[in-house]
Amino acid sequence: MRILSAVAVAMLLTAPAYAQMPNINLMPEVKTKTQEEKDQDAVNQRAYKDSLSKIPDAKGSSDPWGQVRSDPPKASANPAKKTKSGSTAQRGQ
Repeated sequence: MRILSAVAVAMLLTAPAYAQMPNINLMPEVKTKTQEEKDQDAVNQRAYKDSLSKIPDAKGSSDPWGQVRSDPPKASANPAKKTKSGSTAQRGQ
């Protein structure tokens, strides 16, 4: 009786795990394209490349707030003044 109950408990615990296993087909049937499908793919590829060549290049500024600003952005107040920081400043002392 104990063995039967142990087997029942083991089956109850493994059933949900077995249900979560994906059904994987390791040997899928090989599907080849016909000549018509290859020709259609070539036509589609050529049309795609042609459509990409019709897109103009963006040559303007990508700054969306460019017309809102009154002055161009300024550089830092004193670019010549640089201070040492971190471990390099401590080594020099």
